[in-house]
Amino acid sequence: MLDLDTKIVFEDRKNDVLAIGELLIDMISIEHEGIYTYQQFFGGASANIAMNVKRLGINPLIASAVGADRLGDFLVKHLEQNGIDTKLVQRVESSTSLVLLNKSNGTPTPIFYRGADYHLSYTEELEREVLASKIVHFSCWPISRLPARRTIERVIQTARDNNVLVCFDPNYHKMIWQEGENGAEYVKRIIGQTDMIKPSEDDAERLFGPDTPRNQIKNFLALGAKLIILTLGKEGLIVSNGVETLEVKTLATEIADTTGAGDAFWSGLYTAIINGYPIKKAVEFGSAASAYKLRHVGAVTDLPQLSELEILYKL
Repeated sequence: MLDLDTKIVFEDRKNDVLAIGELLIDMISIEHEGIYTYQQFFGGASANIAMNVKRLGINPLIASAVGADRLGDFLVKHLEQNGIDTKLVQRVESSTSLVLLNKSNGTPTPIFYRGADYHLSYTEELEREVLASKIVHFSCWPISRLPARRTIERVIQTARDNNVLVCFDPNYHKMIWQEGENGAEYVKRIIGQTDMIKPSEDDAERLFGPDTPRNQIKNFLALGAKLIILTLGKEGLIVSNGVETLEVKTLATEIADTTGAGDAFWSGLYTAIINGYPIKKAVEFGSAASAYKLRHVGAVTDLPQLSELEILYKL
């Protein structure tokens, strides 16, 4: 259990956050005079988090796989231009993955075109960087397909054996799993092996079916979850460690595009935790970072420092 009022104490390691998983292209719809076209954006939840926390002032590293193609070049170059080390970005023969999204004021409905992202391999270099990290983060993307699933399983074991905080975004979508495979059951098994999860209300419904937020919290706790942050859109969020449960109101007042809002939340949360804030306060910074992102189009925006978020949202 993670105490909501206690700071997490980390060993002195060079990587504040190691984000493992998808680095891909977001193709987001743009409407002009009733005609829809799509604009290319840097994307992928793990990549978004790495970009965000870098701008928020802590040290990220990303482990991912992209194609040896122009889209892969674009993504790697974008990371490098933003000062992020790409030594763990593997180049593979499959084409770079992309997601087609309609710009939305609600949860966007994605169409997935997957190639390189699930070909991430477990290497000696990746293992060294897990051991040099304070937090390891991953989502459902890399665990939804082999061989990346086996890579994440090994990462989790290495992290758990070496006091690395393991955080999981259980953003389950049936569409990203192989036909005939029960991805929801696999996700449920993974949850108990992690320290912190942040499902959305939609994620919870896809895993357990419709229910009240409080009951969904109980569903996650029954799986062995140690800390759950259940986001509820305009209704805010609920955070629970099984002993204490808190409701937090949304800070969002303006919504231009919801893409990447959850990644911004993770980023504000992680940055605050690394900077010594207790979980309860770090959740507020996550909410503020998400609210700020919602005002901008695209998965990544230039997030302000924690001190600015504190003033802007009166934390």
